[in-house]
Amino acid sequence: MSMMESMGKKKPRPRRSFTPEFRAEIVELCRRGDRPISEVARDFDLTETSVRQWVRQAEIDAGERDGLTSGEREEPAALRREHRRLREDVEVLKRATAFFVNPTR
Repeated sequence: MSMMESMGKKKPRPRRSFTPEFRAEIVELCRRGDRPISEVARDFDLTETSVRQWVRQAEIDAGERDGLTSGEREEPAALRREHRRLREDVEVLKRATAFFVNPTR
């Protein structure tokens, strides 16, 4: 691999998770307007895209912008999880029924 090829490739950043309190603090720093979002992101070693999304979602949750609130976004995900669990339960019950209807002798 040449020097030019290796310079253009970055290692992917490991996925990190942040507490709601940390996100709220970052959003508050950005909303104060003292520093641009890019500077706040750089100072806290965050991606600018993530910080912009956090600010946008905070504006939606506060009713300042149109869109789905955090609660409205969580509901479909919770329903999908419940649906998956119920399908698994039905599959177990089908197998149990088949076992008891056709017992091996």
